[in-house]
Amino acid sequence: MLYQPEPEPLPPFPGLTRILIVSDAWTPQVNGVVRTLRTVTDEIRAMGVAVEVIGPDRFKTIPMPSYPEIRLAIRPAKLLARLIEEFAPDALHIATEGPLGMAARSYAKRHKFAFTTAFHTRFAEYLKARTGIPEFLTYIWLRRFHGAAAAVMVATQSLREELTARGFKNVRPWSRGVDLAAFHPEPKEDWNLPRPIFAYVGRVAVEKNLKAFLKLDLPGSKLIVGDGPQRKSLERDFPKAHFAGARFGEELAAAYAGADVFVFPSRTDTFGLVVLEALASGLPVAAYPVTGPKDILGEAPVPVGTLDVDLRKACIAALDIDRANCRPFAETYSWRACAERFMDNLVPMRVLA
Repeated sequence: MLYQPEPEPLPPFPGLTRILIVSDAWTPQVNGVVRTLRTVTDEIRAMGVAVEVIGPDRFKTIPMPSYPEIRLAIRPAKLLARLIEEFAPDALHIATEGPLGMAARSYAKRHKFAFTTAFHTRFAEYLKARTGIPEFLTYIWLRRFHGAAAAVMVATQSLREELTARGFKNVRPWSRGVDLAAFHPEPKEDWNLPRPIFAYVGRVAVEKNLKAFLKLDLPGSKLIVGDGPQRKSLERDFPKAHFAGARFGEELAAAYAGADVFVFPSRTDTFGLVVLEALASGLPVAAYPVTGPKDILGEAPVPVGTLDVDLRKACIAALDIDRANCRPFAETYSWRACAERFMDNLVPMRVLA
């Protein structure tokens, strides 16, 4: 990896009162991008700054091929332009590369407005997994999409180094946080399953690499908490695993706390908010040494998880980690700090020369 020193801060942006975020990922979708944007917007509003999110819920939509839970806006350009002009933002942030993101980018380019973007999702890897399109072709397009931005925000240092090596410019750090009031070590769900319980929480989709976890020869039980397009096929192929479906609120927090190890088999996430949620629930983490888990767990002063190219070894080793280490480390991740860094990365929506 290329060494990337901390970038010089962007010039201060005085008089920031109205922030507009355009995102193809928004409620009622349930994923890390939506959780991040919802929480950050709440934090920004608490600072006294107006922030608006324009998502697919305001447009006519169609289901995304192979993932019908995600709705894609149809021909959003005209309505999006009107919504942007009605809100009259000081800063424009484009969160995703879908139809809304592309329409917002085109609007900003047409009017020569400065804007920022974020690299939330490994779009190239996901497209290859779902369609077979080579990653390098998608990265050519992604590099062009983000190349027009004044700043491209990423969640981890390793991803920043990777994208810089791929030719992305103006890549800036924007870490994540965890809701410490929502996730806690007690109370615990009584799963009534043989121990130890190795749990995964999140979307049940091909990019999460759940087969790598479910194929492992592990003692005790394998638990999947969540829903998604791959659930039915995985339930059929792995009948010994326990599929609990989606959980929310206190039930989700108890679901985490009631397990013994959190297993994160994804190789393509750019961060992994669920890793922080598990740690806040007092749950040690087992994962591959890839972007996201290695950035989070690598910062811990004491062991809170294990990384190994052999995921089974990581799972077994995580059983020996003191659960008392996990919550204090998660407490170092603040959503307020995340929101402040986001605002620091914004640029005025000025007309460019």
